[in-house]
Amino acid sequence: MKKLLLSAAIASTMGFASHGFAAGPIDGTVYGKVNVSLVNADDGSNDEWKLNSNASRLGVKGKSEIAEGLTLVYKAEFEVCVDDGDCKGQTFTQRNIMGGIKGSFGTVWAGKHDTPTKLAQSKIDLFNDLEGDIKNTFEGENRVSNIVAYSSPEINGFSSTVAMIPGEDAENDNGGLADGVSYSVSYKQDDLYLALAGDQDVDGQDLMRAVAQYKVDALKLGFMYQQNEDTAGTKDESGYFISAAYKLDSAVTLKAQFGSIEDDADGDEEETFSLGADYKLAKSTKLYVFYTDNTDSSVGSTDSENSAFGLGMEHKF
Repeated sequence: MKKLLLSAAIASTMGFASHGFAAGPIDGTVYGKVNVSLVNADDGSNDEWKLNSNASRLGVKGKSEIAEGLTLVYKAEFEVCVDDGDCKGQTFTQRNIMGGIKGSFGTVWAGKHDTPTKLAQSKIDLFNDLEGDIKNTFEGENRVSNIVAYSSPEINGFSSTVAMIPGEDAENDNGGLADGVSYSVSYKQDDLYLALAGDQDVDGQDLMRAVAQYKVDALKLGFMYQQNEDTAGTKDESGYFISAAYKLDSAVTLKAQFGSIEDDADGDEEETFSLGADYKLAKSTKLYVFYTDNTDSSVGSTDSENSAFGLGMEHKF
């Protein structure tokens, strides 16, 4: 009897809360992704199997009209580690969290977020969050704190974002509003995407990258060229990245990508190579298989090579 009364009370409360939420001014969406893979990793010294949670996440995002033509936008996203429940000692770790004001003028927003330079790569990285992720080879894949940004509205396919990053308590910051700056200008029309982006003193790097992606029938091609040097004057890198995805049918997609970057300061070179395939089970669910080889070549020393073979599943909600 007590259980019945408790269940009725919970149902009544949830019904009231749901009705109140639906009648209010907030337009919010709960979303997330579970991405797990069983991986055999070999670094030349250790060969082991492991279960990975690949940036699985839970978030809420939405908007609320606060005046005619003026909207509050927000997002709060957290990583959840579904393999062992331990995200660097925490149950949840912060990903992109921001709030802003949007109108016909564009969007002014602030928080902790991926930089415009990182976002400019769009989806040319076909093995994002896996061992072949572009971040394992190239600089510029930054999520920074204290970011203040402006994103323009899209006009004839063109859009842009510029962000200022106060250093606050960061080492060697100048205490200014724009201790770091990141920007991007992009163009999107039908199956063509182009972008030019750069960082100035972000994560100790000055960086420029150009990105292109083009779809031809079942084939999607991606390209990136990048130059970067660190503010200490000890790194001066340039390199490129290419990717290709071919959709065999409605369920199967074949993928490949290669990237190489060389440091002119010391001759060191890094390369990444990945092959894989996706099998679509449903609109939001896929199985995948991949092989990745990452090589770090240092002048005067033996190459460091890490390879991985994995099977996984991704479900978005």
